[in-house]
This record gives sequence, C-alpha cells and structure tokens, in this order.
Amino acid sequence: MNQIPSLPSLCLHQLLKIQAENNPDAIAIAAPDRPHLTYLQLWVQVNDIVAQLNAIGIGRNDRVAIALPNGPEMAVAFLASASGGTCAPLNPAYKASEFDFYLSDLNSKVLIVQAGIDSPAIAVAQKRDIPIVQLSPISDAPAGIFTLLGGQLSEPELPGFAAPDDTALVLHTSGTTSRPKIVPLTHKNLCTSAQNIRKTLQLTPDDRCLNVMPLFHIHGLIAALLSSLSAGASVVCTPGFYSPKFLDWLDEFQATWYSCVPTMHQAILARSRTAQEIIARTPIRFIRSSSAALSPSVMAEIETVFNSPVIEAYGMTEAAHQMASNPLPPSQRKPGSVGPAAGPEISIMDEAGNLLPPGEIGEIVIRGANVTSGYENNPKANETAFTNGWFRTGDRGYLDSENYLFIQDRIKEIINRGGEKISPREVDEVLLNHPAIAEAVTFAAPHTLLGEDVAAVAVLKPNTTATEREIKEFVAQRLADFKVPRAILIVGEIPKGATGKIQRIGLAQKLGLTTSDPIAPRPTFAPPRTPIEEKLQRIWSEVLQIDDIGINDNFFQLGGDSLLASQIINRIRDVLQVELSFLFFFQQPTIANVAIEMIKVNAKQTEDDALAEILADLETLSEEEALKVLSNLKNSPAIDR
Repeated sequence: MNQIPSLPSLCLHQLLKIQAENNPDAIAIAAPDRPHLTYLQLWVQVNDIVAQLNAIGIGRNDRVAIALPNGPEMAVAFLASASGGTCAPLNPAYKASEFDFYLSDLNSKVLIVQAGIDSPAIAVAQKRDIPIVQLSPISDAPAGIFTLLGGQLSEPELPGFAAPDDTALVLHTSGTTSRPKIVPLTHKNLCTSAQNIRKTLQLTPDDRCLNVMPLFHIHGLIAALLSSLSAGASVVCTPGFYSPKFLDWLDEFQATWYSCVPTMHQAILARSRTAQEIIARTPIRFIRSSSAALSPSVMAEIETVFNSPVIEAYGMTEAAHQMASNPLPPSQRKPGSVGPAAGPEISIMDEAGNLLPPGEIGEIVIRGANVTSGYENNPKANETAFTNGWFRTGDRGYLDSENYLFIQDRIKEIINRGGEKISPREVDEVLLNHPAIAEAVTFAAPHTLLGEDVAAVAVLKPNTTATEREIKEFVAQRLADFKVPRAILIVGEIPKGATGKIQRIGLAQKLGLTTSDPIAPRPTFAPPRTPIEEKLQRIWSEVLQIDDIGINDNFFQLGGDSLLASQIINRIRDVLQVELSFLFFFQQPTIANVAIEMIKVNAKQTEDDALAEILADLETLSEEEALKVLSNLKNSPAIDR
C-alpha cells in the first residue's frame, strides 16, 4: 500500500482520493441492513455531491447546514459538504428556537434535511429564505448513497475542492457562556487530528470501528469516522447509540474497536456482564473513551468483561478532538490519567501566563496544527482563550514526571462553597465507589449565603437499594464534611446532552434544585418542647447573640456560618456530652432536627434499644405525630440528660 502523504498538507477529498486509488474495493462504510460502501464508491459519491452543491451556488467556505439522522448518509454528507464547502452539522432533535439561532448564527447558504422527515428546521429555513435541499437515501444501494433535490441553479464564487486552509467544519461550543461560540476548523486541523488518532490507536486497513457517537459531534466525526478513513479502515455508521442493539452490532460487524463517552460505556457494561458468548466471538482489540472522565473502577470492569484494554483520551472541539491519549499496550496506561500528549503540545499554565513544571496544578494549554486559530467573530473570547500562542482549555490539571496528563476539573465547574474550592470529580469518584451506585455526577447547587453548595445525582445499580442519608454517610467517611453533598437525588436516569455527555453547569436548574435561601422569611416562632431543645436554644442564643430563637429557625438564616457552626458543635459536646456530626448539622440546621439527632445518639449511648427503635420511626411520621411521640418521651433519660 502506498504511504499516505503528510496530512497537514492534505484536504479531506485528497485523503479519500488516495484511499480510492490504493484500496478501491476495500470497505469504507458499513451500516445495519445496507450493502457496504467501498472506497471507490465513496470517492465517486463525494465527487458527485460536490458537483451538485456547486451547481446550486455552494463553493469553498460556503456554509452547508445539515440536520440529518445518524447513519451512513450523514457520514457521506459531511465528507462531501466539507470537501466542497463548509459543513455545519446540527442536532436533528433541536427545537425550532434552537434551529432559528444556529441557522442565523452560522449564516447558512443551504439546509440539507432528509426527505420524509418533518423537521422544525424546514419552517425556520423557509422563514429565513434559506434554500432547502432534501436528501433521499437509496435503500438498496450501498450505505451512504443518496440523491439530493432542491436549491436554485447558480454559480459559486469558489467552485471545486477545498484548499488546506479552507474551513471544513464549523461547530458551536457547548461551554459555560450563555451564547455558544463558533469554532471554525480547517482541513489542516481535521486531517492532522485524524492522523494523530490513527497513530495513537495504530489503526490499519484491517480495523473496523463501530460508531455509536452522533455525527454532528466532533467525537463521532473525527475519532470514529475520519481516523478510520485516514487508515484505509472501515467504519460502521449505526443509527446512534441504542444499548439493546449494541452487542448485536458488535457481533454482526465483527468490530475491532469502538469509542464513546462514559455514560454510554456504563450502559454497555450493564448489558455485557451476561453476554460473554457474544463478546468471545468479537475481535475487539481495544475500547476507547473520551469527551468526559471515565471512572477508574468502571474502566477496570470494562477491561475485565471485554478482556481488552480501555484507552482513555482527552479531546475538545477547539482541538478538532484529540489532545492526549493513553497508549496501547505494552506501553503504560495510567488509570485516572488521559495519557501523554497525542498530537499537539501540552503544557500547564498559571493565571499570569507562566508555564509550570511537572507536578504543579494549573490550566491545561495546547498548541499545534490541529488547534483552531480562534473563535469566529469573537475577539473578546480569543483574547482570553490564547496566551503567547497557547490555547487555554479551561481545564485544570497537571503533568507527572513522565508527562502523563491528569485532569482535575473544569475551572468553571469548580464548586466554590463559601470560599472552599471543591472538585466535583473528586466527589464523583467517592460516590462511584459506593456498592449500590451505577452513575453519579456532582455539581454546584445555588446557595444565597455560601454562593454555591455541593449537590449530586445518582443512579442505582439494578436490584440494589440505598437512601440519601446512607450515601451521605458513606461519602462523609471518605471526604471532609464540607465536600459532602447537601442533596443527593436518586433518579432513574441522569439528564444528558445530545451526545450522551453530562454537563455539570446548569444541572441544578434541570433537576429543579432551587436556591437554599438563608435570608428567606423566618418560620413562625415555635418554642422549645423538651429540656434538650431548651438547652440547645440557650447555646444557639449565646453563640449567635440572638434572643427568641425558634426550634424551626434555620441556623444559616440566622446569620450562622461554618465557624459559628463549629462553635455550636463544640458547645454541644462540652455541655451536653454528645458528639454531633458536622455533616448532620449542615444538612439539618434547626434546633428541632438537632434535638432529635441528639436523642438518637443518647439512646445508643444508654443502650436504650426500645427508645432507639421508636426514634427511628420518627422520620416516617408527620410533624404532628412526631411531636406527640416526643411529648410522651419527656421522662426518658436520653431526653432529659
């Protein structure tokens, strides 16, 4: 086979042409229930589509918006529109308002949709006078063969195939700003990144990738599709991720690898534990994970179930995907690390722009031929994104002595809890070590006094149970109290974006967690009901220097903070000889709740099993019923001490 020329000087169409000349009958694209598409057929189809786009006035650097379902047609439409224009892939599940924003922001010259699918993008394009082109798959033809209908005949300004510095692809960031930024990526960027991934994974024409990532996302487009084509290998373009069909596809197409995000890996793992017969028949060489952090425990289980190495990589849109990657065996893979640089240069920078030595934590910065030259029409963003030629990723991490990269967190995802900085990934790791938890994500919940508080959402493993309190106690044994989530929501499924990636920012709003407001109106005054509540009221009044504190008043609403909370807990220990959990106090900061907790502790200390059993039922009772129980227990030593 002829040597592929240096990819930085190549364009996508040149890459395809080389493979068509050298391996015309090799399979390029496969798909369920479709004949295979060879490299020669792919090259002919791309030429044909570029000519059709030219005929309706679409030339180099002209934006072609595509809203197509996942599959071989989407893959070929991307390759063709990028080769002759600029591809702008959009999530076909967008609502009309989202299509309106993106089509306007992109200044698209045409919109490609699939015939027979009623997309809200059509009405939006019509309103904006954007020509609509309908794509019709040919069902009995090879995968990716289709016809186009629509558009008006006109002459493009720059017909023909693109040049290396032409923009091949534009994508919007899904970052932390309210307005997504446009990332333009040139042919040089894309081909460089594809070559980097090909080298990292040692792809050959014998490899076959099972792609389940969406093809409007950089992960699917570059890591799965383009890296495979750059190696003369084949790629299976599925309709998208569907866990019940995943193992069947793996078996049917005899894939040698796949790449996806951690949430997909966990869903695959859940079905794979009992499918060893199918896995044994597949020639899986390795499994790749990217776009979010993969738990080391999940990685270890995947490797055990599939008997294959898991290669964790680090990518982002601005780098045309891959920046770092763990290598294949026998080279060293480090769980918890995303590996050494795998294409661009990687360094660590402080806020002042100084590069830091190994071991020191700072912002991860990159530079190289796969990195975008800047956001489109956004000088302010570019000013903050680039320092001395380095692109600031927004991630914090460090390089070890062997230049393996360890990511700590997103700078804008760090939880600032009243000045205490908390890495959500650190809490994630502890939660995922709980025997009943399958998935967990830690995020910032709004808090008026503290600014932010720690919250988490978790999905339990099948046939397991765990309460919020049990999980908090598990975390409290392993992390400092201020890192323990204030709220842990146990759900059937964690909300995810279209790519399967979880975005911590905005998750509190999606889950309906509103601000914990310490300046809300105080509840109606309720006096102490038991001797222990009277003692607690005196302690609180002395520490907070406030009279007439009710048993339902929130400590933080009264002006309390972590330092004053420590004083309260110390006074309770000294005066009442009860060791109260700092975690419990932060979670239940009222005299009434603290009193009940202290009674439970006293019951255990006095070995009053009957009282302990009664008190355990308090949590299931209404407030009125609980008060009746407490009033009947006033003479108990546990209450009166």
